[in-house]
Amino acid sequence: MRGMSPDSRADRGVRALSLHVIIEADGGSRGNPGPAGFGAVVRDFDTGEVLREVAAGIGIASNNVAEYRGLIAGLEAAAELGAREVDVRMDSLLVVNQMSRKWQIKHEAMRPLASAAAALVRRFDAVRFTHVRREFNKHADRLANEAMDAAARGLEWSATATRPSPSASSGPAASSGPSASSGSEAPRVGWSAPTGVPTTLLMVRHGETELSAEKRFSGRGDPELTERGAEQARAVAARLASYEVTAVVSSPLRRAARTAEIVGEVLGVEVGVDDGLIETDFGAWEGLTFGEARAQWPDAMQAWLDDPAVAPPAGESFASVFARVAAVRERLTRDHPAGRVAVVSHVTPIKAMVRDALGAPAQVLFRMNLDLASLTTVDWYADGPGVLTGFNDVSHLR
Repeated sequence: MRGMSPDSRADRGVRALSLHVIIEADGGSRGNPGPAGFGAVVRDFDTGEVLREVAAGIGIASNNVAEYRGLIAGLEAAAELGAREVDVRMDSLLVVNQMSRKWQIKHEAMRPLASAAAALVRRFDAVRFTHVRREFNKHADRLANEAMDAAARGLEWSATATRPSPSASSGPAASSGPSASSGSEAPRVGWSAPTGVPTTLLMVRHGETELSAEKRFSGRGDPELTERGAEQARAVAARLASYEVTAVVSSPLRRAARTAEIVGEVLGVEVGVDDGLIETDFGAWEGLTFGEARAQWPDAMQAWLDDPAVAPPAGESFASVFARVAAVRERLTRDHPAGRVAVVSHVTPIKAMVRDALGAPAQVLFRMNLDLASLTTVDWYADGPGVLTGFNDVSHLR
């Protein structure tokens, strides 16, 4: 083997296999920013054998911070194992391109993390970064989700497991096992029945406007409902009459406020306003179709599609929307425990709430269709994450 004398092979098996390794790393947060964690796996390059797993919750942080923390943990683990050559594989295009010096580091919060990662990179003979799809990063993703689950429950949790090669011992491969500050075993991802009565958010997209009818970016512009839009609002209000709604909360924009007003009139419930439910600010793309915006800003559009931290020209990033929608959810569940709240809003805030409930990556927003005057339902339990119970239901419009 590379760098190995015959008489030292048995007692240096782990180090030998670690000379060329693969690092798979991931990180994420429930809310972006929200309870965050990371996971990293170090594998032998030739055999694919897992040599070390590392995971930890990091409190409240953004997805990008957590992903950088995962990379740093993976590099540290590889260095401890004696690796000299490293192939890093991550599904974070931001981290991969910044570490490959293809993208500039624009956010100040990323600079110390990128600097720490770069210092670790210099400890190796060679390090290569490759962007992979999420399905090829499942192991690290699972570890990161376990860490996020612990962080969401307020646990200061970390886990490290080393798996020596069978050649390093005459017995089966040993593992140090996960450890936690609480002294208990690390939690595993899986289904467990929630307890208690949830706060149910009945999320309604507003009715039709002239811009939405033409499928144009409609962010902070403030068009009125069309007559058809008002009819749609009345239909969804009739649907909600059977849900025993305890509160109605709306975005301040007129298309949502008018939809909520109709809902409130039918239900006999006063309408409140929460500015956090406002639609994304699409900046220079306001009023344009997707195709028109892409033709004028092809590079900016691609960057926006690739990275939730990137905003449209003079607009607002999805990361910003995720943060304010998470704050709305916290307010609603705090103020309406065990209640049923009709939330009248827009495409992006509703999708952001669904993403939060599912613990899904930002790109899931582009894989969801949300129709006008549709109903989407999430139950939020005090002892865990949200449960999606209905999505894009428009049966009341038929």
